[in-house]
Amino acid sequence: MFSRFRRRRINPVLRDLLQETHLSVNDLIYPLFARSGSGIKTEVSSMPGVFQMSIDEIVKECSTLKTLGIYSVILFGIPDTKDSVGSDAMCEHGIIAQTIRAIKSAHPEMFVVTDLCFCEYTDHGHCGVLDPVLETVDNDITLDNLAKQALIHAKAGADMIAPSGMMDGMMGAIRRGLDEGGFVNLPIMSYSTKFASAYYGPFRDVAESSPSFGDRRSYQMNPANREEAIAESVADEREGADILMVKPALAYLDIIRDVKNHTHLPLAVYNVSGEYAMLKAAAKAGVIDYERVMMETMIAFKRAGADIIITYHAKEVAEVLQK
Repeated sequence: MFSRFRRRRINPVLRDLLQETHLSVNDLIYPLFARSGSGIKTEVSSMPGVFQMSIDEIVKECSTLKTLGIYSVILFGIPDTKDSVGSDAMCEHGIIAQTIRAIKSAHPEMFVVTDLCFCEYTDHGHCGVLDPVLETVDNDITLDNLAKQALIHAKAGADMIAPSGMMDGMMGAIRRGLDEGGFVNLPIMSYSTKFASAYYGPFRDVAESSPSFGDRRSYQMNPANREEAIAESVADEREGADILMVKPALAYLDIIRDVKNHTHLPLAVYNVSGEYAMLKAAAKAGVIDYERVMMETMIAFKRAGADIIITYHAKEVAEVLQK
């Protein structure tokens, strides 16, 4: 004899009516990696289907994204020249500023988010200016530079700023810089709880941002720390963040739920490069039903509490949702 649980699952229409968690193309942000030149679209070996692209190719890619219903992107830059402070990131003619202007000119309806950090722009690969004595990032000098970088992005036409460096006080410094520059209405999506994770490996291939020495554990979070993870996001909410983020996502579903329960802001997750690469490798090995696992993963993020998903799977997810 069926129980009430089985009775509610027998009919497929009723199953759909009673589904608690829903995924939409409107939940997705697609990462794009810009570099100078023209006609460049170079696939990254560790991330099949992900490319470094010149600005003209990114403009074309935005056309493709729109046909899939994706209108939100997050930009990362690969500059021609790197230095100790990441000067390209603070230049109005830098790779990100150029890319923003090109996208907004060709596709004004695209919502352009910019990753705000220095790891791609420094010759040492760390997320700010180095303290020569401590050999780690100088927090306060980097805060000033983050505010300068945010203003460059804002003036170029960014729709949202996403600081990812995990500097103490970054939210307050960026918010003050934007407000004083006349961009009081520009929202900030903070990488508020970002772990020092081994899942970032393939990203460092595509963004060419591996540290030249050491690691980032002096400013990114210990994966073992739950209470600190919550506190980081609560602090960024207090400092003026408009949206919070947990990164990575798949191994941190408990943290996503914790942050959702302890804050009052919308929550994004970053489905990072290692998570993406693992599914691609498993699909190539023939050990999973790739499409089903991908969609189950997306639903898991939403079920845990995510409102927004930044993912390299975005185009594939959109195609499935269109079926």
